[in-house]
Amino acid sequence: MSTVFLTGASGFLGGHLLRELREAGCQVKALSRRPDSDAAIAAQGGVPVRADLADSASLLSALDGCEAVFHAAADTSMWKPQALAQTATNIQGTENLLQAAKGAGTRAFVHTSSVCAYSHLVQGTLDESVPQRGAESWINYERTKHLSEQAVKRNAVPWIVFQPSHILGPGDRRNWARLIMLIDREKLPGIPPGVGSFADVREVARAHVRAWQSQRFGQTYLVGGEQSGFVDFVHRVAAELGKNAPRGATPAWALMAFARLTDAWSRVTRKEPEVTPEGAMLTSHALLVDSSKAKRELGYIETPLDILVTDTLAWMRREKLISGQS
Repeated sequence: MSTVFLTGASGFLGGHLLRELREAGCQVKALSRRPDSDAAIAAQGGVPVRADLADSASLLSALDGCEAVFHAAADTSMWKPQALAQTATNIQGTENLLQAAKGAGTRAFVHTSSVCAYSHLVQGTLDESVPQRGAESWINYERTKHLSEQAVKRNAVPWIVFQPSHILGPGDRRNWARLIMLIDREKLPGIPPGVGSFADVREVARAHVRAWQSQRFGQTYLVGGEQSGFVDFVHRVAAELGKNAPRGATPAWALMAFARLTDAWSRVTRKEPEVTPEGAMLTSHALLVDSSKAKRELGYIETPLDILVTDTLAWMRREKLISGQS
């Protein structure tokens, strides 16, 4: 039985990775910093381990006996006051984990990056040959995801990098789930004008494990899904919930103006606003992703969006995050 180390196990994708790794017969030691995370990890058959991405010694100890590292933890904040903490987690934390992996003799490092490593500055359809521009971005999340990915690729430990697009599916409580809950309450103030590429979290997790099992070292994989404008996505969700939603998109200039106002006010309240300039920019962008390489080499599946929405809403109903109506 292989023993692997997983970060981000209490998160959305990380929870699915934990289940896939357990189903593959692995013992999973999962980074945990809180008792509630311990319980969630243990409930899925993982072994919670106290460690911190800022503490190299704790990581080295946690990695003892581990054959591989799956690094899914990241700070996804889009609020500038959290930029320093985000940089510490996404860049320095990844570098600390890489050094610990070397020191522990770990033989594989599977890293969850993001399409954001390319940056919104890149236009057109993304594939793995497109040059990344994350280092040029004014959005700290894009910059840190690019730089952390580059750190992985400079590392001596055999690596595999995944770049998911907009991840959707059962288990989401914070990401697209927040928008879905607003639709359910008929409190969605507007719809961004951008285009998304919706990836099934279950398939993204399976692809990670398959890539490691088939030793696709030195490879990068974009994993996206069905393309949909956010207006179309919101209308699909609203129709299935039987709820009303705004008819059209908020113009990009209006969304950005609103974001700048709420961001300025947040510096007074010291509370993160619902919409930031960074978030407004990314949701006004047309994200187009080509997953052909992952499909060809890993059997990656792009779940049709209607099925993905239905599965997501069914799970959210069971968890009582939205109304029970169908």
